Amino acid sequence: MTSRRLFCAAALGLAAAALSLPAAAEPQDGAGYVTLPSPQPTGTGGKVEVIEFFAYYCPHCYAFEPRLAAWVKQQGDRIVFKRVHVPRDANVLPQQRLFFTLEAMGLLEQYHDRVFAAMHVDRLRLNSDEQVFDWIAKNGIERARFIDTYRSFGIQQRLRRADAMMDAYHVDRWPVVVIDGRWLTSPSHAGKHAPEAHTEAQQQQQAALQVMDYLVAKARQ
Repeated sequence: MTSRRLFCAAALGLAAAALSLPAAAEPQDGAGYVTLPSPQPTGTGGKVEVIEFFAYYCPHCYAFEPRLAAWVKQQGDRIVFKRVHVPRDANVLPQQRLFFTLEAMGLLEQYHDRVFAAMHVDRLRLNSDEQVFDWIAKNGIERARFIDTYRSFGIQQRLRRADAMMDAYHVDRWPVVVIDGRWLTSPSHAGKHAPEAHTEAQQQQQAALQVMDYLVAKARQ
């Protein structure tokens, strides 16, 4: 972990002209997306696996979330969508544990957006266990049951798995999305080779979703 360069991906820009390319212009490997050196197993049957690596503290993840959620909904049963909260340091560990605990308790879909809002709207840091425990209690989750899960061996295993997945998928920025265990893209990847460097983040996000559409279709072929 200490040797890995970890950062919340900053906006890299995407020209409006790039967004209006003809439909025939396909995203290129090394530009809009990258192919992983070693494909990773998916185990999702006939559906395409889509994994988002993100962090609750990351403003770019927060900005991307509404568009990503709408995209996932549009995919229907063509994909299996998963999230992985990335590690960073001791300040982020409580947020990561919060994510995996909500997931283990079957509460993630109900509370995922609330955690983002707590951090980016209410400006709660959620960088200590006690802050997390106070927040979940105020939001209607049984404190004792949550703490038991939060401190369980199962959550520790999920933390180790997240670390291993970052290495396996070569994740060095976030948000980033892996399609079918083979291809990696993100708003920053989609905007990386745009002809101009200063454009709106929403354009980058839309470009990433277009690349994701292309990669899902490619995987289904």
